[in-house]
Amino acid sequence: MEEELMKDVKTILIVDDEQPIRDILVYNLKKEGYNTIEASDGVTAVDIALEKRPDLILLDIMLPKLDGLSVCKRVKNSYNVPIIMLTAKDGEIDKILGLELGADDYITKPFSVRELVARVKANLRKIEVETNNSQVIRPDATKKKESKIVVGDLELDLDKFEVKVRGEVVELTLREFEVLKFLASQPEQVVTRETLLEKVWGYEYYGDIRTVDVTVRRIREKIEKDTSAPKILITKRSVGYYISSGK
Repeated sequence: MEEELMKDVKTILIVDDEQPIRDILVYNLKKEGYNTIEASDGVTAVDIALEKRPDLILLDIMLPKLDGLSVCKRVKNSYNVPIIMLTAKDGEIDKILGLELGADDYITKPFSVRELVARVKANLRKIEVETNNSQVIRPDATKKKESKIVVGDLELDLDKFEVKVRGEVVELTLREFEVLKFLASQPEQVVTRETLLEKVWGYEYYGDIRTVDVTVRRIREKIEKDTSAPKILITKRSVGYYISSGK
C-alpha cells in the first residue's frame, strides 16, 4: 500500500490532465526509484497534495477545474514543497507567473525525460540539504560559532538560513537564500547566470536562463529599498549579477 511506503523513498505527485503524459512520467520516475501519485485536475491535486504531502510536485499549468498556477499558490501557502511547472505554452509570462507564485522550476513541453528527471533530482537534493541542516543538533559545549556572511547592509546567518538587511530579518525561500549566499560569498565579483544555474540549481538549463532573472527580481523586492535603483544586488549588463560591498 502507498501509505506504508518506506520513508526514505521520495514520493512525487504528477498533475496532468493527459493520461499518456502521466503514464510516461510514472514509468520513468518509478524506474528511478521514486513513488508516484497522480491527479488529473487542479482541485484533486490540491486535495492530494495537502493530504499526502508528497516530496515534489510535477504540475501542469493547463488543468481542468483549477489551473496549475492557482494550485501552486494554494499548496505553497500550506507547506514548502518543490514544484516544477510543466507548460506547453511558448509565452514566458506563464513561466514567470509560476515562479512568482512560488514554483521552484519549470520545463516546457515537449520535454526530454532525461532532462526532467535531472531537474527532479536537483530540486529534491536542495530540499534534502535544507532538512539535514535544520536537523543537526550540536551540544552547547561543542557548538561552533555561527557562520555568517556580512557584506555592507547584508547579513546572512548560514546556520539559521536567516537573512538580515540593515538589521531587519527578511524572509526568503531556500532557492533565494542559496542565490544570495553564493553571490555574497564573493562580493564585488560578477557571477554569470549560467554559473548560478550550475552552482545553485545544480544542472544546466540548456540555454534557458530566464529563471535566474525572475529569482533575482524576487530577492530584490525583499532586500532593496528601491528595486529600480538597487544598492545591494547589482546587475552587470549582459554578464550577470554581483553583491555590492557598499563602499
